[in-house]
Amino acid sequence: MESIISIVLMAIGSACAASFYVPIKKVRGWSWESYWIVQGVFSWIVAPWIFALFTVPNLGRVLISSPAGAVFYTLLFGMLWGVGGLMFGLSMRYLGVALGQSIALGFCAALGTLIPPIISGNNLLGTHSGILIITGVSICITGITIVGYAGALRSTNMSVEDRQKAVKEFALKKGLLIAVLSGVMSACFNYGINGIPGFMDAGNVIQKVAAAQGTNPLFVANPVYIYVMFGGFLTNFVYCVYMNVKNKSYKDYLSVSTNLFIGNLFFCLLGGTLWYLQLFFFGMGQSKLPSGMMAFGWSILMAMNILFGNVWGIILKEWQGSNRKTILVLSVGLTLLILSTFVIKL
Repeated sequence: MESIISIVLMAIGSACAASFYVPIKKVRGWSWESYWIVQGVFSWIVAPWIFALFTVPNLGRVLISSPAGAVFYTLLFGMLWGVGGLMFGLSMRYLGVALGQSIALGFCAALGTLIPPIISGNNLLGTHSGILIITGVSICITGITIVGYAGALRSTNMSVEDRQKAVKEFALKKGLLIAVLSGVMSACFNYGINGIPGFMDAGNVIQKVAAAQGTNPLFVANPVYIYVMFGGFLTNFVYCVYMNVKNKSYKDYLSVSTNLFIGNLFFCLLGGTLWYLQLFFFGMGQSKLPSGMMAFGWSILMAMNILFGNVWGIILKEWQGSNRKTILVLSVGLTLLILSTFVIKL
């Protein structure tokens, strides 16, 4: 039962994460770098503090008591993830919500799940839980590959006009490169949250400090998010300011009407909060996993993100003009993603 609750909690978070770009697309009159950093303020600075303040008793003491080394590596992994986050936004810009999220999160799922136990010296093939993790990730990656193939079929079968309607800046080669790099760097987020036990302590130690201060196991990851997301914010802030200056888009904030400015802030707030909620529910869901399957939580989150990302892709008509074969291939890939999450019940 605990495993099912874990999957449900992560599914709720993934539904929120996959939905974040929908309100962001309603921002008007601002360039990408302008609205990206604004939503980042809400998702990476404001939301982590607010949720931690309400769920972590003695939050100040937790933050002060956390070892400096663990805090440093949590911030460092956050900064590396920030690079992946930048590329993640660009991947959806050039590939659309469905295909961009699928490829980026696929690499993120595999590396984020398998690297920590491998580096920590765990013999994944020598334990039942280890075999289940490998099986689940393999099914997940197979599903992601099939979804990616469906995206390639869509690109081949769609007319140029249909492609431009679905994704105005569609660019397959550029988008694929950015999505792959995004996945590799984004995996660092999981390292920041859970560390690499026995090799490099990061958020795993901060979680223990939070638990020692009486934090409910459901919420021990919340103080970690304050550090790891601040690291990601720094990376994104530097890049977006650079782009604001280069493109002179810093004028965006003053060039729109008051009503449009307020509307843009609202959509950035909504999108940023939705994005953060995936991690809020991920932390709760991860706490419900069997101890031997903790590493697999990241793969579950990514699989669910891809599933709901493609659901939004269908709703937003990004698959418009696709033939029956393409839709069938997509359906098979999404089915495998769903099945991959249930290996924890085997």
